[in-house]
Amino acid sequence: MSNGTDFKKLVQMDSELNQIHDFDILLERILFEARKVVNADAGSIYVRVPPEEDKDGLERIAIKYSQNDTIQKTIPPGQKMVYSVFTLPINEKSISGYCALKRALINIPDMYNIPPDAPYTFHSTFDMMTGYKTTSTMTIPLVSDTKLMGVIQVINAKDENEQVITFSPDDELILTHFANNASMVLQRSYITRMMILRMIKMSELRDPKETGTHVNRVAGYATDIYDRYAYHKNVPRAEKEKFRDIFKISTMLHDVGKVAISDTILKKPARFTPDEYRIMQNHTIYGASLFNDLSSSLDVVSKEIALTHHENWDGTGYPGWVDPVTSKIERADENGNALGRRGEEIPLSGRIVAVADVYDALCSKRVYKDPWTDDDVLSEMHKLSGTKFDPDLIDVFFEILPSIKQTKEQYPEGVI
Repeated sequence: MSNGTDFKKLVQMDSELNQIHDFDILLERILFEARKVVNADAGSIYVRVPPEEDKDGLERIAIKYSQNDTIQKTIPPGQKMVYSVFTLPINEKSISGYCALKRALINIPDMYNIPPDAPYTFHSTFDMMTGYKTTSTMTIPLVSDTKLMGVIQVINAKDENEQVITFSPDDELILTHFANNASMVLQRSYITRMMILRMIKMSELRDPKETGTHVNRVAGYATDIYDRYAYHKNVPRAEKEKFRDIFKISTMLHDVGKVAISDTILKKPARFTPDEYRIMQNHTIYGASLFNDLSSSLDVVSKEIALTHHENWDGTGYPGWVDPVTSKIERADENGNALGRRGEEIPLSGRIVAVADVYDALCSKRVYKDPWTDDDVLSEMHKLSGTKFDPDLIDVFFEILPSIKQTKEQYPEGVI
């Protein structure tokens, strides 16, 4: 491939990355494109965890995504590879930690023959567990305006015959250029994520249940459910990627309308009375009323989710057919009450978030309940298929349960 062709591809990638808004989806795409630009079989991407977010007060990097084409080929189509979630101290002991510490590219031709005087070592646990052999690696920091954003590690460069080779000096130049541009885009997306999390923090000040970890988990579950659903429906890749980016951000804002509910109700250390529950239901209308720019895809999807994520498949949910701008009932029963949306009257976005939100609520501690056991949670999700939940989405939920559990592990309580 000529240098001119490489440059054109890099420019195109830069343009595509700039169109992605969600931080996590951008990380996943950056890793994919980094591997593609140097023809790497596998790789991982890490993000910096500041000391104030670490339980031991250390500066670390945490793995966010791992990709491996060889292993992916052994998994049923449409399924995602499940990988271990872990953090590494930013120090000289690991290759990625050393890269983050020194902010320098590290190109290792053979991981099983690292020079004995190198400060870092290679832990072959993954290789031993999977039978995969890690040979060549290149690790590079993601730095924007002197701020460390994370680290990319690409694994096993391949030639045109699919044989593993070392990463070349040209690969180093290409990946360095890519990482520099990706870091700037990542910084912009990080700022967007922090602004959203600050909005969530405002909600948390009102409602102790509305935490950053809760919204990150729900958004993660919902995006994974959508990915699998889109695979089954043969949604074109470009359409899927565009929607999932908007969907991920919108899902994080699903309960933002709770800021309009009284503290007496939000912070009540017990179950609601029927009257309190009716007032609480209005958070869906208040939330939807915040998103009024119909020319913005983000506002449209955010409004759908805020309004409909408590609707039930059988029509027994809330708030039903109510205009969130005027609060007027659009469709009423014989008693004048709003009819609930049912089945596919509920937007797909709302149906998916309903599954993700209830699953997380059942798994979480509340003032009026302890977390349910895994068996009890899964039994309840099964039981609610066809009444509370879209049956097709519950089938998808159980298909991707390993990914759901991985997201749950990534965002334990107290870690944003």
